[in-house]
Amino acid sequence: MGFRFPNAKDQRFVLQVVQPALLGLMDGSVSTLAPLFATAGLTQSPHATFLVGMAAALGAALSMGLAEALSDDGKVTGRGHPVLRGGVTGLATFLGGMFHTLPFLIPHIQAALALAYAVVALELLTIAYIRYHYMESPLGRTVVQVLVGGFLVFLVGLTLGRFGGG
Repeated sequence: MGFRFPNAKDQRFVLQVVQPALLGLMDGSVSTLAPLFATAGLTQSPHATFLVGMAAALGAALSMGLAEALSDDGKVTGRGHPVLRGGVTGLATFLGGMFHTLPFLIPHIQAALALAYAVVALELLTIAYIRYHYMESPLGRTVVQVLVGGFLVFLVGLTLGRFGGG
C-alpha cells in the first residue's frame, strides 16, 4: 500500500518537493532517451553520444526548471515557492537525463549501450516506485505505464538511429 499523509506538513512536502522532483525525473529519464540512443545508433561513437546526452540533459533541465518556476507563483495552489520548485524540477530532470548518459563514458559502444539499457530500466522502475509510494498509484499499473511510455520513446530513438545509420 502507498504512503498515507498523516498531516498537512507531509502533504505539503509531497506537493512542493516530491511532485516537482518526480516530474523532473520522468521528463529527464524519458525525453533524453530518443536523442541519446539515436546518436548511439547513428554514430557508433560513445563520445558523441555522451555529448548529445549531456546537451539533452542540460537543455531539458533548463527548460523544465523554468517551466515549473514560471507555471504558478504557488500562492493560490499551495505548491510552494516557484524558484524552489523550479530548482528541484530542473535538478531532477538533469539527473534523470544524466544517469543513462554516464555509461557512454565507456569507450566501447556495445558495453556502454548494455549498461545504459540497464540504467534506463532501473530509472523507470525507480520512477514507478516513487509514484506508488508518494502518489498512492497502484504499483502494477504504475510500473506498466512507466515502462510502456519509456519503451515507446526508447524505440523511437533506436529506430531512428538504425534508419539513419543505413
